[in-house]
Amino acid sequence: MTPRQAADAAGPRSPIRRRRRERRITQAELADAAGVSRQTIIAVEQGDYAPSVYLALRIARALEATVEELFIEADDDATTETTTEGARP
Repeated sequence: MTPRQAADAAGPRSPIRRRRRERRITQAELADAAGVSRQTIIAVEQGDYAPSVYLALRIARALEATVEELFIEADDDATTETTTEGARP
């Protein structure tokens, strides 16, 4: 099995990569739509580069998604803090 086949078998880990592949958009096409280089898209997909809010919005719009869908990971173990109305910390 080639490294590419192994990566494809494991499935895309990046929500951006997953969404891009679902929409059948190449990295170059996404880069063009977002106004950045293909290398920037690669770095964002790999988690090596945290885009600015402005770039995150452009990527989300190009993929017809929200920033939250692409850049915010859901934490299944997160606890929610509840407060009582009028209570002091």
